[in-house]
Amino acid sequence: MSDSQTVSAAVAKLYNTYPFPPEALLDEPPPGYNWRWNWLAAHNFCTGQKPQKQNIRILDAGCGTGVGTEYLVHLNPQASVVGIDLSTGALAVAKERCQRSGANRVEFHHLSLFDVEQLPGEFDLINCVGVLHHTSDPIRGIQALAKKLAPGGLMHIFVYGELGRWEIQLMQKAIALIQGDKKGDYRDGVQVGRQIFASLPENNRIVKYDKQRWSLENNKDEYFADMYVHPQEIDYNIETLFELIDASGLEFIGFSNPSFWDLERLLGKAPELVERAKELSDRQLYRLIELLDPEVTHYEFFLGGPPLIKADWSDDNALLVAIPELNPCLEGFPSQCFFNYDYQIVNLSVTEFEFLQRCDANSTVADILTNVELGLDGVRTLLQQQLILLTPA
Repeated sequence: MSDSQTVSAAVAKLYNTYPFPPEALLDEPPPGYNWRWNWLAAHNFCTGQKPQKQNIRILDAGCGTGVGTEYLVHLNPQASVVGIDLSTGALAVAKERCQRSGANRVEFHHLSLFDVEQLPGEFDLINCVGVLHHTSDPIRGIQALAKKLAPGGLMHIFVYGELGRWEIQLMQKAIALIQGDKKGDYRDGVQVGRQIFASLPENNRIVKYDKQRWSLENNKDEYFADMYVHPQEIDYNIETLFELIDASGLEFIGFSNPSFWDLERLLGKAPELVERAKELSDRQLYRLIELLDPEVTHYEFFLGGPPLIKADWSDDNALLVAIPELNPCLEGFPSQCFFNYDYQIVNLSVTEFEFLQRCDANSTVADILTNVELGLDGVRTLLQQQLILLTPA
């Protein structure tokens, strides 16, 4: 077998042994939401406006046991969804999961990312979470996916970060050394790893890090195996991450956890340094932030397929004739205090609350402002907070 085939076979063997993720199967739709998997919310985040169509095609590339796939189906009621994965064991769980919860607009294929061209047509949204870094050639993988992205489509990617996973890397290497020629026996690897953790002193750095960050989920062997005995892993920093992104030929839209990439939260007490940092390029700024806060365990971001049209709501007339509606990923509304798309608490003023209550997906901004004394700057604030979606006239 080629190196690529050898790696793919080893990865498939791991996930056939330990189907991942091991979330419980439900006889109802999954709870809550992940806005990155909601086409309306994700499109709004990336472009500043509601998408023109909702009857889209979605690809879950490396779907595993279908946890994300299930959400993609339920959160996008007009979409058709395709899931692909290397592991037949994981795919069997994914099919059962979606069948039980009523996610019936999905089809699954036993397929590698490298062979995604075998699927017909293009996709408006491609979700690839926790997959590229487990391939033998992530650049080849992201390029294969990019070829299947429709013009103006979005790709959501999640890959590992090296700085926040340093202790994990050490444990991976330690387990492999003790396993010796049994490396690749994943059940033995889990047993060896658990024995190591049970034996190390409580003040050991690796032990402390695992307890702080991962111990709750790592009680399950599937999580432990995925983290500590995986046969293939490539971790990134900002510099190598953008080498991957540039190779895709797609536009980098932004990280989907933008609050982490705000220098103010780290150097807010030294405004002169924040001012000096404005001379840096975006990529230099990202690198500075991860160096100052090396807890980066992963990068999650959106890429766009050209032509990706972004809205500009600086023109008052354009804003007045736009039609606002609520972001579909809100929890606890109607109330002046609720959770936003990212599960952060929002406290509205009386007028902001009145405006949101009148967003019926039919009335224009101008219509609503005839009865609510909010002003266009207030509307832009709601838009900036991702609380509303706007449809241009």
